[in-house]
Amino acid sequence: MSKNPYAITFGRIPNQYISRDILIDTIIETLVSDIVEEQAFKLTGVRGAGKTVTLTAIEKKLRENGDWIIIDLRPDSDILSDLISGLYSAVPFLTEFVDRSLNLSAFGISAGISSKAPITSSDVALTKLLEKTKKRGKRVLIAIDEARKTQSMVNFIQEFQILIRKELPLYFIAAGLYEDIESIENSEGMTFFLRATKYEMAPLNYTKIRDDYQKTLGLDRETAEKLALMTKGYAFAYQAIGKYMWDSVSKTITDDVLAKVDEALAEKVYNKIWSELTPIDKEYIQFIAKRDSIPVADLLEITGRKHNEWSIPRKRLAQKGIIDISQRGVVSMKLPRLKEFIEAQLDI
Repeated sequence: MSKNPYAITFGRIPNQYISRDILIDTIIETLVSDIVEEQAFKLTGVRGAGKTVTLTAIEKKLRENGDWIIIDLRPDSDILSDLISGLYSAVPFLTEFVDRSLNLSAFGISAGISSKAPITSSDVALTKLLEKTKKRGKRVLIAIDEARKTQSMVNFIQEFQILIRKELPLYFIAAGLYEDIESIENSEGMTFFLRATKYEMAPLNYTKIRDDYQKTLGLDRETAEKLALMTKGYAFAYQAIGKYMWDSVSKTITDDVLAKVDEALAEKVYNKIWSELTPIDKEYIQFIAKRDSIPVADLLEITGRKHNEWSIPRKRLAQKGIIDISQRGVVSMKLPRLKEFIEAQLDI
């Protein structure tokens, strides 16, 4: 039996996935441009929206271009020191340059010339490494997945601002949850990061999902279309439905498949989201989920609340990627089968 091409494990790139080609190409074209217009980008969205897959796709394309050096870093590490060490260990011409000319022992690099005074400033060390990189016609992309506010992240972004003012070939992409990216943006001294272009993981294209299910799962068009609509374009739901339909002996949508999809959504995403909601948020969500889409006037009448009481929860739920408020006077659910999850919570 063939291996299931779909996956519901975060951090793993599934064999079968739908690429966000327009978004990826937009960022790539900006990065490789001869005229530098932007050097930092933010990818944001709810858990399971496809941030990691998109970030990885960007890195893969740039690696195919010999002019790029890609360094992946963790937000909870000593980012600046790890960046210096990463450049030293990953780039041969920089390794030779450091061994011959610099003493970077302060950053855990013991191969430097002992007769040289050690460089202890990350600004000075990175400037020298990036100047050498620039002479070689190379560019460096720093990628940080699951980005969140840490002191190391704040220090790195402040250092990044200094380095790009020196016209050094350093670029940065951060991928993280809405609230985590916003927390960094709102930190003191983060004006540069706040102004960096932010891309939200928009829903996947329904037609692409339908066509994928038809081809990969061998489904008829009607069933594939029902499943595609059921996902609401949410990347994790697309993977979960694909996975359990692949495992199923039936080519129809069964209760067993839906139960497994709901369990995966709950365990991997919704339990965490639900635990982070305020009681007021939960109250609103219960009524919105029942109808999937509801006029705001009806929602306020049902809950017995006023417009000014709704404004803050509205903003909070929208920023978390749970509701869609793009249609004036109407609020709808962005996440699939959340109604079923909420009903289960209320039963508990």
